[in-house]
Amino acid sequence: MRLVVMSDTHIPRRARDLPGALWQAVDAADAVVHAGDWVDVATLDALEARSSRLIGVYGNNDGADLRRRLPEVAAVELGGVRFAVVHETGPATGREARMDLAFPETDVLVFGHSHIPWDTVSARGLRLLNPGSPTDRRRQPRCTFLTANVREGGLHDVELVSVP
Repeated sequence: MRLVVMSDTHIPRRARDLPGALWQAVDAADAVVHAGDWVDVATLDALEARSSRLIGVYGNNDGADLRRRLPEVAAVELGGVRFAVVHETGPATGREARMDLAFPETDVLVFGHSHIPWDTVSARGLRLLNPGSPTDRRRQPRCTFLTANVREGGLHDVELVSVP
């Protein structure tokens, strides 16, 4: 199962649309995960239309229209891997330990908010992933998103993709 993971798209404030490379990845994916800060409903509508399966949450910059359609936290099993998706996880310091406690039945936690790519594993084995942002790099050298594969009950081939 091919995954595309994104967050913090901030359309139309930071870009008019998602980058072409991200749309190509979405079209080829079996599931798309978005960890919030969509900003506009049109992006949600477009991703719902083009994704085979879309899992998303709202972020702190998302208004009532998006909050009516999306949860604050999403939990889903994909290919035997238990995922949770949330926008904010708090400060980087102590994040793994806090998330171990907050998501005890989760194998992979996808989060956003910081626009800083993150890939770590907690003491109990929880994988924490932040894809950065495909439209607003902030203090990062490039805009980014993630791709990964789920197979044989595990997450494999996690790749941070830079967007020109």
